[in-house]
Amino acid sequence: MKFKNAIVLTGGIGTGKSTVSSFLKMFGYKIIDADEISKKIFEKKKDKIKEIFGTNDRKELRKIVFNNKEKLKILEDLILPDVKKEVLKLAKKYEKDNTPYFVDLPLFFEKQNYDEFDKVLVVYAPKELQIQRVMKRDNVKKEDAILIINNQIDIEEKKKLANFVIDNSKDLKYLQKEIEKFLSKLK
Repeated sequence: MKFKNAIVLTGGIGTGKSTVSSFLKMFGYKIIDADEISKKIFEKKKDKIKEIFGTNDRKELRKIVFNNKEKLKILEDLILPDVKKEVLKLAKKYEKDNTPYFVDLPLFFEKQNYDEFDKVLVVYAPKELQIQRVMKRDNVKKEDAILIINNQIDIEEKKKLANFVIDNSKDLKYLQKEIEKFLSKLK
């Protein structure tokens, strides 16, 4: 089933997707936030996660799975199917309103498991700006920021795959204009 009113909101780390999401909420749009859903499911499965990994501390887990694809897959298999179930449940509910809504899926292109959505909005910022933002936000060294960014599909590639692009390479005022320009195309 395709959701005709849904628009996936994605980008890369440090591109400003959360800021765009906040603006969209402010403009009255509904947002399905996969990260929030994921956090709730994580909480429900904390005991099982601790049993498997020896910890359920998010920072420790990140270190464990970040460079170990098998362990990452185990964690994803435990959480992502439930996230998808909840995302689709909300999408069915929002679809009834027959108005555009957004599905915030940070790793939409990387995971490729949401065929139900075919309209994609990418929040764009050049890679160098992504690196600066990640360093500042997460208080990490440049090498670490690059490592995190390189674990995702390149932002230039995502930009090519998108139906819509919002440029977030300048200040907030510019970003707001970009969002308003995008929303006017929707109507």
